[in-house]
Amino acid sequence: MTYILYGNRRSGSLAVEMALAEIGADYEVREIDLDTEAQRNEAYAEVNPQRKVPALLTPSGETLTESAALLLTLDDRHPEAGLLPKGATERAQALRWLLFVATEIYPVVEINDYPERFSPTEETAIGLRDVAQSIWRKRWLLVENEIAGEPYLLRSGFCLTDLYIAVVSRWAQQDAWRPENLPRVERLTAAVAERPATAPVWSRHRPETTPNRFD
Repeated sequence: MTYILYGNRRSGSLAVEMALAEIGADYEVREIDLDTEAQRNEAYAEVNPQRKVPALLTPSGETLTESAALLLTLDDRHPEAGLLPKGATERAQALRWLLFVATEIYPVVEINDYPERFSPTEETAIGLRDVAQSIWRKRWLLVENEIAGEPYLLRSGFCLTDLYIAVVSRWAQQDAWRPENLPRVERLTAAVAERPATAPVWSRHRPETTPNRFD
């Protein structure tokens, strides 16, 4: 049977779609138009009451949300794909940094992109975005310093956390800052963008980027 992934180009669904591609699973993507805020309509609310993407309908009929949870579920259901390392030490580090990005970095995106949602006035919203971008940079520097492999997070090689790092690192309008300050993250992202299974998915979501951009 087929997985059904609800998402949108350049959104958090990209990491989940790349994981499905790595597994070699059959899947269908149902586009949710974020430009028209289709995620807020009643039809999609029946899929995800939080009205956010991604959401995943599994072959057994379960509807799941939260991108990090979706990645871990796919690893659990497809252990043969090796999305997480078998060794306890490296597996723990993969989980550590997956959850760090999910809980300490991902939430800053909404504050950066929509500061008016968190601020009582337009004037303070501008300052709030500046604060969000400062927090974003400091937390990404922590990830940068912990990348132990070449080019991936772990010395043992690729894992699902690499997908998550690659996707989330592209957000928050930091294209000018990243190359000089996050060279390891940039190499990791380039490697993800070139993997045989994930390259077509990455290209479809981010056609404006090529591996040369990350060199």
